Amino acid sequence: QVRPVESWGGLVQAGGSFRLSCAASGSIFRINYMGWYRQAPGKQRDMVAIITSEGSTNYADSVKDRFTISGDNAKDTVYLQMNSLKPEDTTVYYCTVIVPDHFGYGMNYWGKGTLVPVSS
Repeated sequence: QVRPVESWGGLVQAGGSFRLSCAASGSIFRINYMGWYRQAPGKQRDMVAIITSEGSTNYADSVKDRFTISGDNAKDTVYLQMNSLKPEDTTVYYCTVIVPDHFGYGMNYWGKGTLVPVSS
């Protein structure tokens, strides 16, 4: 099993910044990529940002140029630097670790989520 654990979130004023971290532990032989998703009540879980083992990144349009994802391969840790936060960024953020499955595709392991409230 692979166990991602997110850092605690916290209340942030609109326009402010916050940094999340996620450390993965368990039986990890290879990680395809790590990333952050977010999910509001009654909504689907959407990708925020991902970073591959090669270091390439991808961002949702809603956070591009505001959020920055980075990683520490030696620590199996991923970070999400969130700048210029907006009230609509308020939701639960989930860390995910993707490892190869039996068919050569990625298998997701999810953290329990952390709440980031952004006040107006």
